[in-house]
Amino acid sequence: MTLSGNQKRKMKSAARLYTVQALFQMEHSHQTVEAVMVEFEDHRFGASYDEGEMLEGDSALFATLMKNAVNYQAAIDQMTDRALVAKWPLGRIDPTLRALFRAAGAEITQTDTPPKVVITEFVEIARAFHPEGKEPSFVNAVLDHMAREARPEAF
Repeated sequence: MTLSGNQKRKMKSAARLYTVQALFQMEHSHQTVEAVMVEFEDHRFGASYDEGEMLEGDSALFATLMKNAVNYQAAIDQMTDRALVAKWPLGRIDPTLRALFRAAGAEITQTDTPPKVVITEFVEIARAFHPEGKEPSFVNAVLDHMAREARPEAF
């Protein structure tokens, strides 16, 4: 089966969302990255719930982002801290946003995805978690700062 460009984009978007959810779960359950990845790939990707279908995620992107978010967490967290206002250390940030910054940081620093695509995608994820709040614009500003530091040539 050949996937259309639109289906591939949706699968990548789903993989990014699952990465944020899986990183959040890891932080709260103290499971290993391997255990969380298996759970997500077995039970979340393409699963059906009463609320509707879960999208099939791009497994390769999910694995890349998960492993890089864990392997480079210290460097990504330091970069996130530099992008945050001094009064707001990463530890005081909502855990969902902390997971989002780690996933986005992994994609910005460890893949060749254009930073503007990464920013747009993760701002949409922030909007899904916080539809009424200021979080999407906050995420946009932090990720823009991170991307300009990590990949200035892309701007």
